[in-house]
Amino acid sequence: MSIATKRLHSIRRTRRRNTVIYHFLMSAFCFAMLYPLLWMLASSLKPNTDIFVSVSSLIPHPLTFENYINGWKGFAGISFGVFFRNSLVIALLHSFGCTLSASIVAFGFARIRFPGRNVWFVSMILTMMLPGQVMMIPRFILFHKLGWVGTFLPMTVPAFFGGAFNIFLVMQFIRGIPRYMDEAARIDGCSWYGIYFYIILPLIVPALVTVMVLSFIGSWGDFMGSLLYLNTPQKYTVAYALKLFSDSSFTDFGATFAMSVLSMIPILIIFFVFQRNLIEGISLSGVKG
Repeated sequence: MSIATKRLHSIRRTRRRNTVIYHFLMSAFCFAMLYPLLWMLASSLKPNTDIFVSVSSLIPHPLTFENYINGWKGFAGISFGVFFRNSLVIALLHSFGCTLSASIVAFGFARIRFPGRNVWFVSMILTMMLPGQVMMIPRFILFHKLGWVGTFLPMTVPAFFGGAFNIFLVMQFIRGIPRYMDEAARIDGCSWYGIYFYIILPLIVPALVTVMVLSFIGSWGDFMGSLLYLNTPQKYTVAYALKLFSDSSFTDFGATFAMSVLSMIPILIIFFVFQRNLIEGISLSGVKG
């Protein structure tokens, strides 16, 4: 066997060894990241008395679906389906409002020159630096005076007035679209509304899907909004209802884990359905402009 052949075999063995090591480390890392979710899923299928007996066990024995039945019954005579419906309504309205307002405002900032545009843009960006805790009390006072406390309005209506992060993300995407397309449309007599609806809007679908998915996920898991603005059990969301499975005397961990597993299903469906557009929207928005 020649020296070149021996060297080639040595290189191949080294590559195979490195590939095995890489996949082993990645598999171990993924398992470590997924272990809390796997443990929660396994715990939701165990009796309450066995959940914390063997914390490391991922195999339910005996297997039971009683936690899902008890959890779906809810509390105070209200089924957990009501909480799912409330969260779904709020999340859909919130994501629709964020997507619509972000596309319109981002188009204005990216394409239309108007007096004070830079000032308004800087003011919008500065709002991203304000912690949510700073605005919590002023918002509650405002919504209380408007009579919105106890309704879904404080958690949905503000979404229709834009969000700095969403607007900036869509702006970066629009800036990557060549301006000659706008100029050609203007020559043909197209107004700004026509340019927005027929040229820009179809081209920024990945960015809009990104905003929609991120807004939906944020709204679905919003615990603080439910805690502040909702004061009747019939209007509680999933995030807030999960907390109410525990009190000072007893916590139904099995039902809590079971409903937590179910609460992840809409997020997983949204992510896998729009995964391609989501990744494209984030990657292109980050490099264009």
